Amino acid sequence: MSREAAATQGPGPLHITALGDREILMTRDFEAPRALVFEAWTRPELLERWLLGPPGWTMPVCEVDLRVGGAYRYLWRKGGTEMGVSGVYREIVVPERIVCTETFDEAWYAGEALCTVELVERGDRTTLRQTVRYESREARDGVLKSPMESGVAASYERLDEVLASSARDRRYS
Repeated sequence: MSREAAATQGPGPLHITALGDREILMTRDFEAPRALVFEAWTRPELLERWLLGPPGWTMPVCEVDLRVGGAYRYLWRKGGTEMGVSGVYREIVVPERIVCTETFDEAWYAGEALCTVELVERGDRTTLRQTVRYESREARDGVLKSPMESGVAASYERLDEVLASSARDRRYS
């Protein structure tokens, strides 16, 4: 099963594929060097600017202890609604790989997920491959039926803007 969410801007569409019984693979290209994409995934001041899902959400809490065994915590807010997630870093290979757990405060899927982010650099572009392994097929299928796809696509469009802005800032600093 494969689906694609066409981004309205940026270098390419988001591809979402169901793998096996319990995994989702999300793939997206970015016009930025791998080291910059890695920073955007790991620095709170950058995460707060792009990891927001659909329009209208903010991220008042963004904590990152980037080390194996370290934790992260994100809290999103829109109006009176809050959604929080946390996890523990299991593997970090700067600037190419991050493996961490994911558990939502108010679980909308059963159990804990294992997320693997891999960044592959090709010239001045980076391909992001994010694999999420759920505890069951039912949990994975529930996520695929949710509006997750549009939220991820919106976040990645913002990430394009953050990467372009960060690249400009570095060129002139």
